[in-house]
Amino acid sequence: MSPEPGARRSRVIMVEPALTRLTKATASETHRLDRAIVAISVNPALGTEVPGTLLRDYTDEIDGVRLVYHVTALQPNTIVAYVET
Repeated sequence: MSPEPGARRSRVIMVEPALTRLTKATASETHRLDRAIVAISVNPALGTEVPGTLLRDYTDEIDGVRLVYHVTALQPNTIVAYVET
């Protein structure tokens, strides 16, 4: 019998403001962002809800990274709107 599959990751999509910031990031910042993006793709509920919106705000204090994102209804997609390093 084959092993049970792990949790399915959501597909992360970055919109223009996040992409613009990403193009200006250093290699170290990109590496830290990669870890945060993997974290929210595995568990989109990590971030806290932004009151009055459909957005979530995830801050990784250790890596100094902040992502503001929206998770689509069935969680196949996570749309990153804002990136801060």
